Amino acid sequence: MKPIADLRKSYEQGELDEAAAASRPLQQFEQWLEHALAAGIPEPNAMTLATVGADGRPSTRIVLIKGCDERGIVWYTNYDSRKGRELAGNPFAALQFHWVDLERVVRIEGRVERVSAEESDAYYASRPLDSRLGAWASPQSQVIASRAVLVKDAALAAVQHGLNPPRPPHWGGFRLVPDRWEFWQGRKSRLHDRLVYRHDPAAEATGHWVRERLAP
Repeated sequence: MKPIADLRKSYEQGELDEAAAASRPLQQFEQWLEHALAAGIPEPNAMTLATVGADGRPSTRIVLIKGCDERGIVWYTNYDSRKGRELAGNPFAALQFHWVDLERVVRIEGRVERVSAEESDAYYASRPLDSRLGAWASPQSQVIASRAVLVKDAALAAVQHGLNPPRPPHWGGFRLVPDRWEFWQGRKSRLHDRLVYRHDPAAEATGHWVRERLAP
């Protein structure tokens, strides 16, 4: 195997210039997400979610974005999972999108809140039946004896709830309310472009966002 330290790539796919960038981060994000969709990037909606536990240890996992607007970024999960418990104790998190083929990264930080029960109900009802039953069957992040436990519990959930299972009380949406966005575009010679948008209540003309360039 080639030494890991020798793995290198020259990033030359694009650039991120202030003159072309949106004045508000959500607009910039939506543009880049559209580019990722148009380019056929595998799972462009996949994002890394980082949380911190009561012991100060960070943890990450991949989740799927299910909505974004001026209120924030939404995903759905089991509230009793590790990430759910960590967010209950420390309601701040970070998200990261990595669109490899476009040589782009988006990082988002902010406070996390639960979405309304109505929003969670609506999204849950839109999911395939197997996924809705799976939300009842899986005690996410808990130790189980074998996969057979999941299969058995999914079958029991199907018997109990039939074709129209209600949303489990332990399952629903989270929304990260951003106060910081970073857009990273790979550039040649490691002189990458990094634009940060930070929330500033005084910046009324740009929707309370200040845009700054960071050294790579």
